[in-house]
Amino acid sequence: MTKAVSLAVLAGGILLLIFGISAYDSSSSDISRFFTGSATDKSIWMLVGGVVVTVLGLVGLLRGSKTV
Repeated sequence: MTKAVSLAVLAGGILLLIFGISAYDSSSSDISRFFTGSATDKSIWMLVGGVVVTVLGLVGLLRGSKTV
């Protein structure tokens, strides 16, 4: 059961990364980078969240695969 949950968390993290990269490359992020020097908060939070959730999913998969 934990492998299925970890796999779902990993998939969610990958989706967040994809959406974050898409938002980072959007025209609103381009305008924000032009005026402020950084991308929009939404794109940054999706990228950070995607990395964190992906790492948690990978750790869950690796930790759950060991048998005693």
